[in-house]
Amino acid sequence: MGFLRPVEPDIDVDELRRGGRSTQMRILSENYLSQGFGTPDVVYVGYLMKIALFILGAALFALTTPGVDGLFDVSQWWALPVVWQKVVLWCILFEVTGLGCGFGPLNLRFLPPLGSFLYWFRRGTIRMPPWPRRVPLTSGDRRGVVDIVLYAALLVSLLVALVSATAAGTVQLPWQKVAVVLGLLAVIGLRDRTIFLAARAEVYGAIAVTFLVPFPDSIVAAKFVLLCIWWGAAVSKLNVHFPSVVQAMEANSPLWRTKRIKHLFTRSYPDDLRPSGLSKLLAHGGTAIEFGVPLVLILSGGGTVTTVAATVMILFHLHIIVTIPMGTPLEWNVFMIFAVLTLFVDKASLGLGDLVHPAVLLIPAVSFLLVVLGNLFPERICFLFGMRYYAGNWDTSVWCLSPSGEQKLTDGTIRFAMLPHRQLEKIYGGVEEARVTRLTGFAFRAIHTHGRAHAALLPRLLADQPTTEYVELDGETVAGVLLGWNFGDGHLHSEQLVETLQGLCAFEPGELRVLVLDAQPIHKQTQAYRLLDAATGEFERGTVRVADMVNRQPWADDMPVTVGRGVRAR
Repeated sequence: MGFLRPVEPDIDVDELRRGGRSTQMRILSENYLSQGFGTPDVVYVGYLMKIALFILGAALFALTTPGVDGLFDVSQWWALPVVWQKVVLWCILFEVTGLGCGFGPLNLRFLPPLGSFLYWFRRGTIRMPPWPRRVPLTSGDRRGVVDIVLYAALLVSLLVALVSATAAGTVQLPWQKVAVVLGLLAVIGLRDRTIFLAARAEVYGAIAVTFLVPFPDSIVAAKFVLLCIWWGAAVSKLNVHFPSVVQAMEANSPLWRTKRIKHLFTRSYPDDLRPSGLSKLLAHGGTAIEFGVPLVLILSGGGTVTTVAATVMILFHLHIIVTIPMGTPLEWNVFMIFAVLTLFVDKASLGLGDLVHPAVLLIPAVSFLLVVLGNLFPERICFLFGMRYYAGNWDTSVWCLSPSGEQKLTDGTIRFAMLPHRQLEKIYGGVEEARVTRLTGFAFRAIHTHGRAHAALLPRLLADQPTTEYVELDGETVAGVLLGWNFGDGHLHSEQLVETLQGLCAFEPGELRVLVLDAQPIHKQTQAYRLLDAATGEFERGTVRVADMVNRQPWADDMPVTVGRGVRAR
């Protein structure tokens, strides 16, 4: 890989230009599994520097605590309960300002590298209330003064708590300061779920709720929230999708510098591009670790067994960090390492027997319930609260815009960034120059199982528009541009966003078509899809079989589709 320049793809550009979608996906899937996106090393260095700044910020806020002294005297204060609490609140602030998950070029954010506060401090940008017809004072889809004030108040309340002069010896932050943060986050979430999700409320918010109860109950409850996070992630990986995720992640990892190593994650390169036995071993081995090792941490109570288990979990999260995965959940993994050391190593002796108020276990119980519901009903519970992290089983969408539809979208929305393909064209200097990089994004999806369903369903989405030229966009990147943030949650770029845009842009039939593919419920072997026209609504729904997705090559477009009853097959 080059340090300042991306690696040039080893492909025949003329063949790519002449070929249809299936040919393009084969060429670019082969290339991706040999060299990943070809990202220049300077990008990875930038992400590592961001991690360093994240750690430095946490340390500086810890030093505002009376009794916590010496930036380089970390051993004297890193495990204090009040420092633990400040680190959690710092994580919320870091994420809700757009500096965490979804930041930068590995989330197709170039100009600028984030959205978040650039959007959420501006009137007229789109907001996404979760229940606008049921919760009073939350209707509407445009950001107003009230929303801006609430977001500003959240940032201020976080800063106030972070610089709190609470002495180290008092163990915890005043619960009132934490309650203000949580209250504002909840109110904001009812008016705009995008900000609520961006704060990573399912992790840091749930942990912050434990700060409302006294020590040691807060520590024990936080341990079980961490257990829920690990187990939730493990449960969601009990599927046939996850080996493809491992394959795609390792192929793009800066750790592996040669094609020979990258090809080890593919069954038989270049003839069979499905995940290899090694990819499956890493996938299932990682799932076993997330199930078993956290249970050991909860039950061991200290000593050699705890040390070994903690070391395994630290190495587990460290490996994710050094692969620099797409979406970049890097600081979250750094936090999980810190949580292992603080909760399970330094405070290993604290357990269920130390609880003063056992009712505090209702806090992690709610998280466990959301995980269960999220796996049973992924169409209703978002990706993050279902804790389906990097499991390959996501709600996805593909957006197809005609030239006139793209112009209406551009004119009718307030954004701080161009649509993703326009950003690439500006960076690379033209449409043709950006073609390979843009299509490689779809090859990345094709390596995942849901990309094969997309390929089979896209012709149905556009079957009655044979002469219209469409630009095809990944729904997640569209949401990032229109909402200011996205990190894997397909609910942010499905029907609600399409309906909102129709009200703003008044698309004509055929100008915006959207394919929505729900995640697989844990008890079913199918995934539901819907085909939408922004102007006329849903015109087809049905299911695809997961087995058909898994058993096909990334370039396949011949997957069978089951059309729902009462819907006209086309």
